[in-house]
Amino acid sequence: MRDLLIALGAGLGAPLRYIIGREIQRIKPTVFPIATLAINILGSFVIGVLIHTKGDLRYLFGIGFAGAFTTWSTFAVEVHNLIHNKKSTTAISYLALTIILGVSAAAFGVQLVS
Repeated sequence: MRDLLIALGAGLGAPLRYIIGREIQRIKPTVFPIATLAINILGSFVIGVLIHTKGDLRYLFGIGFAGAFTTWSTFAVEVHNLIHNKKSTTAISYLALTIILGVSAAAFGVQLVS
């Protein structure tokens, strides 16, 4: 049952990530990867809220949804592309913001439910 819940959550998270990312880029096209940053911060908050939850919600949303909604691989490629395109300041800013805001969002989520 856990595997099914994780798969269902992932089936919701991945398409939602794509739709939100596409809409953010459509509304505000920019060199800075704001869509991935926003998605990863939101996903960090979601997993922070649910990480200590017991039962089905943890598997459905904490592991399945948040795991598929957030995207380390896109983040890594975007940083690489920024560096490759000689936008080192943007790359460093993106790295710092992702780490600081992502960890802060997760911590806030944990604190919110503690």
